[in-house]
Amino acid sequence: MPSTAERARRLCLHMAELGTTHIRSHVDVEPEFGLAAVDALLEMRAGLEGGPIVELVAFPQFGLLTNPGTAALLEAACRAGAECVGGIDPSVIDGDAEAHLDTVFAIAERTGAGIDIHLHESGEVGAASLAMICERTRALSMAGRVAVSHAFCLGTVADARAGALIDAMAEAGVAVVTYAPGNSPVPDLKRMEAAGVTVALGTDGIRDVWTPYGDGDMLERAMMLAYRLGYRRDEDIELALDAAITGGAKVMGLADHGLAVGCAGRILLVDAETPAEAVCVHPASVQAVGFLSVNSISPPGNR
Repeated sequence: MPSTAERARRLCLHMAELGTTHIRSHVDVEPEFGLAAVDALLEMRAGLEGGPIVELVAFPQFGLLTNPGTAALLEAACRAGAECVGGIDPSVIDGDAEAHLDTVFAIAERTGAGIDIHLHESGEVGAASLAMICERTRALSMAGRVAVSHAFCLGTVADARAGALIDAMAEAGVAVVTYAPGNSPVPDLKRMEAAGVTVALGTDGIRDVWTPYGDGDMLERAMMLAYRLGYRRDEDIELALDAAITGGAKVMGLADHGLAVGCAGRILLVDAETPAEAVCVHPASVQAVGFLSVNSISPPGNR
């Protein structure tokens, strides 16, 4: 059986073929196997040539407070090279949201790492956790460095409560990462965009123990997001694509990413007439041409 590093390398190169240039990957950390997975992915990305840039999140999949020794390993992972520290369901899994979040934010403060917290918690339980994340982000001036993956609570609380949480996220600079799940609420892109909240699109499991679905094709994932939100107009469908491209770049702090003067990036050609068609059809092949330094932008009629 291929090693963890080899399987990760194959997936990264496959995603590069499909047009992905940057990846944020959550890596499980826990006392039974320590930093083995983190070490494997650090080894993989050190030798990755011709593939995407990989950013790692040290992730307490099996609990933080309820799994003694995990906090120290998370900090060690960040000092070893993981760019972010993760958290997961502070109330439901650990039973103490205050202590869980205090631990995660303290590790980030000591190491300079970013934060990416999985928040599956629904209803008021999740809303309370999200509010605490916003409070700590503001208190530590971490705007733009904190993301909440999933944030199902935004779709399971009263509209006024959801609106207040969205405003708090915008004020604190907390982003949301969704993956367009099949049976859970999806953040309202239009509402989040209007409030100024960054929404990024990711893929959850890829043919793993969590789900048999997912192949790393982000155009297909954008189609699933637009479909879940009931989008039909081209400009709405393009919002889903923007979450995958611009939203993802913002979450990863890529200052020189995008089609703007001064940016540099790989040229990717997709067999579609419009961005919306690319999302709806999500062609299987993407051709990488080379690198482009953007010095000027011409309107569509002047190509």
